Amino acid sequence: MSITQLSPKLWVMAQPDLSAIATLPQQGFAALINNRPDGEEPGQAGSAAEAAAAQAAGLGYAHIPIQGLSLTEQDVERFRQEVEAAPGPVVAHCRSGTRSFLLWVMGGDLGGASDTEILTRADKAGVKRELVAPRLAARRSADGR
Repeated sequence: MSITQLSPKLWVMAQPDLSAIATLPQQGFAALINNRPDGEEPGQAGSAAEAAAAQAAGLGYAHIPIQGLSLTEQDVERFRQEVEAAPGPVVAHCRSGTRSFLLWVMGGDLGGASDTEILTRADKAGVKRELVAPRLAARRSADGR
């Protein structure tokens, strides 16, 4: 199970199985954010099963389902709020980690990271640079940089 750190408080990963969720607190995580819609793939555990596994492990849990790569401002804001409200480190996931990574790029705490640093984190997380770069440019433009 590969987990990539994006900021001091946020990590991303691909879809964990339910047994992996049980190990997250031992790795220092306080909360889990699921960005995957239910029924996206046959055999997927689904949000109710993940919520139960997170609760059993003592993790906070939020389900912010994202269809494809169509992230809305509301999705970005809710994701940001969930990360900020968590009492400790958060791990977010979707099928591959891409949607969770893009939510961070669009509204999360970039911590002063340069574009090169963010794209290097994308590489480490297995997220395609061509998906990250335009959203990062849009964020930088909106932030006045």
